[in-house]
Amino acid sequence: MSDDVMLIGSIPHHSIPEAMEMFGGPLGQHLHTLPDGEVGWRRFWITRVHFQVLAIHPDLEIIQRPRRDDGVERIYPHDASDNWNFKVREGVDKVVFGHAGWRLGFYQDAVNSYHFFKSLKEKGSIPKHLRFQVSIPTAVSALPPRVFPHPGDLAKVRPGYIDAVKAEVAAMIEQIPPEDLAIQWDCSTELQDVYGGVPGVPAEGALERNVPQIREMSRDIPESVQLGFHLCFGTLGGWPRFAPDSADRVVVLANAFIAEAGRKVDWMHIPVLNRTDDAYYTAFADLKPQGAKIYLGMIHNMDNFGERLRVARKYLPEFGVAAYCGFGRRHPEELPGVLQEHLDAVAAMKK
Repeated sequence: MSDDVMLIGSIPHHSIPEAMEMFGGPLGQHLHTLPDGEVGWRRFWITRVHFQVLAIHPDLEIIQRPRRDDGVERIYPHDASDNWNFKVREGVDKVVFGHAGWRLGFYQDAVNSYHFFKSLKEKGSIPKHLRFQVSIPTAVSALPPRVFPHPGDLAKVRPGYIDAVKAEVAAMIEQIPPEDLAIQWDCSTELQDVYGGVPGVPAEGALERNVPQIREMSRDIPESVQLGFHLCFGTLGGWPRFAPDSADRVVVLANAFIAEAGRKVDWMHIPVLNRTDDAYYTAFADLKPQGAKIYLGMIHNMDNFGERLRVARKYLPEFGVAAYCGFGRRHPEELPGVLQEHLDAVAAMKK
């Protein structure tokens, strides 16, 4: 068994066993963790939180929803221009999410999916060494400024979301054996922020804005549960939502998350653009993993995968590979090709 490759999260299937078996079977011997595919409503990532959680909260007012398609409702945005927007109602100082342990939906989905995961292991459809991976968007990414555009609202809603996430992770640990569980924090807005890509927010002070939530959400997770990160350039409206000239700031962010998590970080996923020049990769020499496995999100544009692999290894000799993001916004008919790309990447890693 090896941990040469990882899967980020979403796979556009409606069936959890189908998603896990399709990728966990052929790739399982090269994986350390396996997500459930984030099927159905979750394939659109944070949008699921917006229409299932925020849209029904009595302390929030909907000020924009995705535009209709030929008069028919649409629950997920076409692009960043028509995402859900909310406003905290007057007189509310902190948005609190009731029904601690299941209000956000991550716990319920994880526990349900774990039963399929365990069954597939017992049948031998996926390897027994795999851990069950639960991917959860951070407060900064689930509740970005573009979704709460009114000044002061983010400070009222993010602490309650963090409290709710912590309660759901604690509930998961009661139902899923810790040695079988891995939690991944999904971080997209944080990466935009460190590059100065969040409109109206200067790049200065980005670490101070983004690191405290990681410490708060991570420090109480037992060491027996593995913890990882997925950093992302974003796919809403097409990938990448932004394309920096260098990996320098993503390395700074990764180092800060690893150092300040308040517990051991087991892996760190870092996206890689379709670049083959040294200038983009030199910053990887400054990574400080502190025992975390580094995965570079470079499984795309496979014609030059080998060249990107060669250049990256000049500055980071040891790493695994992954896609740049999950596949939730891809079409199901593309999945056999996506799977083959991962198998080709594994083969290229061994050359």
